[in-house]
Amino acid sequence: MSELRSIATATTPQSPTTMIKIASEIRALPAGRNKLQLADILAHLASRDDPGLPALQAVADTLAQSLTEFPLSGKGDQPPMPYIDLAKLVRYEHVTTSLDDPLLAKATQKLVADDADVERADFTLKDLQGRDVTLSQLRGKVILINFWATWCSPCRLEMTDLNDFYSRFKSQGLVVLSITNEENSKVSSFVNGSGYHAPVLLDSDSQVAKRFHVENLPRSFVFNRKGKLVAMAVDQRSRRQFLQMLAAAGLHP
Repeated sequence: MSELRSIATATTPQSPTTMIKIASEIRALPAGRNKLQLADILAHLASRDDPGLPALQAVADTLAQSLTEFPLSGKGDQPPMPYIDLAKLVRYEHVTTSLDDPLLAKATQKLVADDADVERADFTLKDLQGRDVTLSQLRGKVILINFWATWCSPCRLEMTDLNDFYSRFKSQGLVVLSITNEENSKVSSFVNGSGYHAPVLLDSDSQVAKRFHVENLPRSFVFNRKGKLVAMAVDQRSRRQFLQMLAAAGLHP
């Protein structure tokens, strides 16, 4: 599976054919920890790229098969990561799974609880000019919140689309809030050089990121005009995927 190892650090999206091929190769491996690890790596790759539903389903099926053959034991209240990764594919990438496992159910319950926390969350952060921005005061608008950092390559790749959405849909009530925990001077230098126009907010102590259960970057959330969380992404999104997320909030090109 050297091909899988090599694309694990790739910066360009993988084709659906490649994803499906690798998923098939993993399913043919003997049951065990190595197979499960490879299936879980593929799940992370699939959530980063935009391979389409058939490829995502093949990836989910491979991870479910690997967990069926080599189930893991839970420790405390936290299900092992492969169960959480499968639950994320089902909940956020809209695939299905036939795996019937209490740990998968617990992982799903955790995601549901985390999303409820996000929907209740409010915050006030300063933008790069020192002005306060309060989430609850934006009710009535479609809000896309994106957690990012200047050092994050997938984050930077998303910014062209986010900047375009902000310009095109601002008149329709879209607000894009880009949140980072980096210093103002570093972020300002990057933003000024990139021509990014959407509001950038400073979460210096990462408290807002913690309230949103952000564990990796980039991470995106879309709220409709009533403040309901209608879509979220756990990794880099393509333009097509972002438009789908905005459509869930009733915003269309």
